[in-house]
Amino acid sequence: MNRIDQRFADLRASGKKAFVAYICAGDPNLDTLRDIVLTLEKCGVDIVELGLPFSDPLADGIVNQMAADRALRAGTTTPKVLAAIKKLREETQIPLVLFTYLNPVYTYGFEAFHRDAAAAGADGVLLLDLPPDEASVNAELVGGEALKRIRLIAPTTPAERIPVLTSQAEGFIYYVSREGVTGAQTSLATGIEAQVARIKATTETPVAVGFGISTPEQAGAVAGMADGVVVGSAIVKLIEQHGSDSALTDRLAAFVKPLVDAVKSV
Repeated sequence: MNRIDQRFADLRASGKKAFVAYICAGDPNLDTLRDIVLTLEKCGVDIVELGLPFSDPLADGIVNQMAADRALRAGTTTPKVLAAIKKLREETQIPLVLFTYLNPVYTYGFEAFHRDAAAAGADGVLLLDLPPDEASVNAELVGGEALKRIRLIAPTTPAERIPVLTSQAEGFIYYVSREGVTGAQTSLATGIEAQVARIKATTETPVAVGFGISTPEQAGAVAGMADGVVVGSAIVKLIEQHGSDSALTDRLAAFVKPLVDAVKSV
């Protein structure tokens, strides 16, 4: 069984919710990726989303944009990230999802990317700017069965389109809780519970909610509405602030553990 599916099955059996953490691979550099991922795992994180740094991350807010820029300046490339994942697999089996845009994948070679990423040890891919409709009418984008395809659903997604997206979703569905780009917020978006219910009425695929979650209180509240919680920008911001600090992993653990505990206590 795919690691993502296995993790959600285990969580469901124990009555727990998933905590998904996003980081940008290569920020502050690829040498730190191992320690960051292993620290997240020790904190109880269930799935790690690895952002592939890209020069034009249009769906990302300034925090994640700057992380991608730092990673690129540090010499991070897609092949280097895949090599780092392969190395990680010597120490951990935590599910890994590649969070990226079509351009880096298309440049690498669509089918080759999926094949090589799966061979390295990745479990899923979330292509932010590839609508399923486009993939289905472009033969060169139909391949790549090796990775679970995570689908996005937004607050603006029409009701009649939700079943179309959920029917093609694998691993889990990422519900974007608010309009706009990524970034921590001081309050949760409205309507999360109702929208998650609409999504879950069309599928048995788990639904994880992200965008704007940055505190244990917010994480716990969202966990009560969905199968999982995604926290990204708040973690990336901490890495930005302490990336050159020898105590980075300690600071990371101190920040992430209360978030995870809030999700697991629901």
